[in-house]
Order: sequence, then structure tokens, then C-alpha cells
Amino acid sequence: MSGFVYNEKPIRIASGEGPYLYAEDGTEYLDFGASYAVTPVGHCHPDVVSAVQEQAAELLFVHASYPTDARDDLYAKLAAVAPEGLENVWLNNSGTEANEAALKFARSATGKSKLVAAKRGFHGRTMGSLSVTWKKKFRAPFEPLVDDVEFVTYGDEEELADAIDDDTAAVILEPVQGEGGVNPATKTFLQDARELTADAGTALIFDEVQTGLGRTGAFWACEHAGVTPDVLTTAKGLASGLPIGATLCADWIAESAGSHGSTFSGSPVVSAAAEATLSVLVEENLPEHAAEMGEYLRSELEAADLPVREVRGHGLLVGIEVKRGANRVLKELALSHGVLALPAGRSVVRLLPPLTVDTEHVDTVVSALADVLGGNE
Repeated sequence: MSGFVYNEKPIRIASGEGPYLYAEDGTEYLDFGASYAVTPVGHCHPDVVSAVQEQAAELLFVHASYPTDARDDLYAKLAAVAPEGLENVWLNNSGTEANEAALKFARSATGKSKLVAAKRGFHGRTMGSLSVTWKKKFRAPFEPLVDDVEFVTYGDEEELADAIDDDTAAVILEPVQGEGGVNPATKTFLQDARELTADAGTALIFDEVQTGLGRTGAFWACEHAGVTPDVLTTAKGLASGLPIGATLCADWIAESAGSHGSTFSGSPVVSAAAEATLSVLVEENLPEHAAEMGEYLRSELEAADLPVREVRGHGLLVGIEVKRGANRVLKELALSHGVLALPAGRSVVRLLPPLTVDTEHVDTVVSALADVLGGNE
């Protein structure tokens, strides 16, 4: 018996170390997808493994209504790395749950209902997060969804201004759209979003589920624009693959957040993994390393003169818009070159490797892309 939601790939993974995954037959794969940015410090980082093992031997689980050292340590670490003013932390189990909480908190704190989101944005698959997700294929089978949602063109300040009114509880945006094609927002768009929402008494939510934790070369992607939202969500790589999400809130949001809860919020083992992951990110200065490697990756892609439409992104979140189906390119990369990457829509190859990769890993991927793309034009 097998699962029925995902189309399984013809590679059975047995183990991982650093930027590599290993199949049951021993084949080595260079992981430039990191399971959608879930392993920022690499697979099975020894500090994270040790933290999990030690905590599991001491206390596997207790409900969040009982304080634990592991959870308190994570609260402190998250507050320390959060953008200034977002030190209130709500822990949950995934990115979509982090966004669900953000939307609920915004409605409760503002007393308003309308939500504004961006076309081509992706915020999760639960009913609330799905309601502010643009693509029809994700939404249609489950409609009707949460109502009172308006979508605007990503990057269009005038459309955003027209959409925000006296009934708007929140605007939710990704600083870089991942699933939508790796589309970075301009500084001006994010700055205008901040000004417009502040003037309207509307909560500004930045979904940094994929862009946070150093991925774009700063700890949070919003730092590139010098903008702090009222709510910031994070997940994916926060615990190096264990299920977690976090919603970071300004005081005015947290003080009026309303009733919310989660049985597994901040379990001791997951909290220990997350605290260890954050410590590695900070101590090894991985956001700066991601900025350096991202610049090197884009420069090498440009130097390779690949037959592609565009290369875009920030840090180690890079999208390559190809001239043929992205999935065909990805299959050839995996089966012929041992390189794993991801799609971002039909025509974009998405690279988001562990932040620990070096120039040798980048060179391997660029060479593989040149062979696959150059050999099929």
C-alpha cells in the first residue's frame, strides 16, 4: 500500500548527509531542491541530530500549556533573530498553519474581514491559506473557500492601493514568490505595501515560509527592502525537516490575537531541532554564505550562456525560466547527472539548495544544466 496524493519519483531515498542524498542502490544525488528549502543546514547536520537524540531521550512530548526548557530556548532564539518588533512567537506545525494563524490573528486584531493577496502567490493548502493562494488548480477542487478575498497583480502598487479599504484586515505577500515562478518583489512595492497598510490600520503579513532563514542572503527576505511587517511566517527549514511553523507578531497583533491553539505546538523534540538549526545558521553565518554562493551561481549561469529566457532570484533561491517544460529538464538532471532540483510552474527550474553548498557544488549543477539544456536545443 502507498500514499495517494503525491506522484512518487522513481528514486527511493535511504540516507542523506550535507548537500547529498543517497538512494537505496547507493546512487549519490546532489540535492539542489532541499525538499522545498527544508534542509538549510544540510541533511543530518550533527548538531541537529544530537539535539534531537538528547531531547528524545529526556522528553518526547508534553502539551504547550506546560513550560519546557526546549520550547523556551526556541522562543528566545526566534525572538533574537526576528525582525525588530516581531518578538511575539506562535509555534505550530507547518507553513500553511503559520499562515492560517496569521490570517486569524489579523482578523481578530483589526476587527475586519477582507484579505488582499497577490496573483501567482502561494500560501498553503489548508482552507484559509488556500483562499489567499492564486492558482486555480490548487483551489478549484475545494471551493467554496473562505470569502472576502481580493487578488492584485504582484508588484502593482496602484492595484494594491485600490484594493485596500476600510474593511481590509490584512495584506499577505511573499517577498519572493516561490511556487509562482521565483518572482522577487521590488523594494518599492514592499515599501508601498508597508505604508498603505499602516495608513489603513491593516495588518501586513509577509509569508517567509520559503524565503526566510537566510535563503535569500539575508536572514529574512524583507530585510532587503528595509520593511518590517506586522506578522511574519516561517516554516520549512526551521527544524531541518521536522514539522514546524512559526508566526511572529507585533505587539498590537499579539495583544488582540483571539482564541487559537494547537495540540502539537512547540513539541520538545521539534523545538530542540529548531533551536539547533537556528544556532547553526547564526554561528556558521549561513545567510552571508548564501548571498555569496547565490551571486556566484547566477554569475556562472550567465557565463554559461544557457539557452534560457531568464535567471532571477535572491541568494540561493534561484529560478531559471527555460524554453521547454521544466519537468523534462528536471528528470534529465536527476537521471543523467544526479542533480535534484524543483519546478516552479511549468517553465521554471527552481534551485534552493542547502545554504552550506560551495563553489564545487555550484559548478557541478551549472555543468549539468549546460549539458541538459545545450544538448536539447
